[in-house]
Amino acid sequence: MRKAPRQARSRVTVEAIVEAGARILSEHGWAEFTTNKVAEAAGVSVGSLYQYFPDKLSLIEAIRRRHLDDCLAIMRRSGEGQKSVERFVDDLVRDMFAAHSLNPGLHRVLLDEAPSFDATRDPHSAFEAEYIGHYAAAVEAYRASAEGASNRVMAMILSDVMDGVIHNAARRGMLGSVELKQELVRLLCTYLAASDR
Repeated sequence: MRKAPRQARSRVTVEAIVEAGARILSEHGWAEFTTNKVAEAAGVSVGSLYQYFPDKLSLIEAIRRRHLDDCLAIMRRSGEGQKSVERFVDDLVRDMFAAHSLNPGLHRVLLDEAPSFDATRDPHSAFEAEYIGHYAAAVEAYRASAEGASNRVMAMILSDVMDGVIHNAARRGMLGSVELKQELVRLLCTYLAASDR
């Protein structure tokens, strides 16, 4: 961002711009994504948009960052309280699908059309460390045995399964599939709760 919003009104403006950008990407794709369309949909002038975002690439990164922050918030909530493995996984799958369903076309565009930056793909980023860390905490809490794969390896597998299923569901227009969610829950529960051989 060009500058961080300091006042409540500025934060509302930035949020309106980011939300409008997410809607336009979701509904029209990268090819039709322009700052003029975003400003109009957000109800602000293009000049106001440029106060915070110097170009549409910076706006894409803000949209992507908001999504990643939403995913981290879900992971933080998922680890709260004492839950059975089934409840933990069911809540996590439900909330992750819900987050990806807000603007269902957005994730396909972010994954397949919009440019991304090296920081987004960095496997050593602060986001990745925290995200995998939440899965590792789940492995620590729920795995049946201390033998076998390390917590970190199991955490990466759980994360990759979750992300792969949800992102491909977004590509296929299947985010609303009850059967897909049920099968993902079954898969993750089986992996987390299975005793090592």
